Amino acid sequence: MSSTRSDPPTRAMRVLLVDDDDSLRALIADFLRAQSFDVFEASSGAAMRTILRSQPMDIAILDVMMPREDGLSLARELSETSSLGIILISALGSETDRIVGLEVGADDYLAKPLSPRELLARVRAVLRRRGSGGEQPRRASGVYHFAGWVCDVHRRILRDPSSTILSLSQGEFALLRAFLDHPQRVLTRYQLMEFTRGDTEEAFDRSVDTQTSRLRRKLASSGGGEIIRTIRNEGYMFVPTVEKP
Repeated sequence: MSSTRSDPPTRAMRVLLVDDDDSLRALIADFLRAQSFDVFEASSGAAMRTILRSQPMDIAILDVMMPREDGLSLARELSETSSLGIILISALGSETDRIVGLEVGADDYLAKPLSPRELLARVRAVLRRRGSGGEQPRRASGVYHFAGWVCDVHRRILRDPSSTILSLSQGEFALLRAFLDHPQRVLTRYQLMEFTRGDTEEAFDRSVDTQTSRLRRKLASSGGGEIIRTIRNEGYMFVPTVEKP
């Protein structure tokens, strides 16, 4: 009698939720568990480390404003010692706060009051960008170099030649990624639409010409010179040589 080989069951993604607000932590944890995530809760950095010593995690959600050790210091620690995806949540929601969070190693930053559904979307997006689990080292892939610039596509960070972070919208970042993957080649508007489709709705909700114009201005404002060239009646070309991961 023949037997049928079955694949092993796929384990649930493990989320480490670190927040000293018990009620908010419970609310988020219950919501994520209802979405089939395996959620581990910690109220402090010490509790976080205890969990990490015994349980592998896929992503950490860290509250920024905690006593003793805040989320920024914990994010920096995790980015240097692990391959976890990292999302920061905070009542501080300015562009400067977000940039600081990304600089210390977070993959995303979400301002409070937060929507559990939006947090869920961000969690899924980070896991998707990182290959659904973060098993690969953070620095092993995803970093592009061009003309003195450094772009980390996993953490969505773009640094100019002076190491200053340049803020891009999701659509602009998706467009930049398309150019980085196809440098020194004329790309038509239709090709750019296809390359960015599915990465972010913003990338194709607005015209490619408008997005490209905004991206080109931002790159030029940081001393980028001619990085994106318009090829008349054809499309656009990313001019620099790109060192790919």
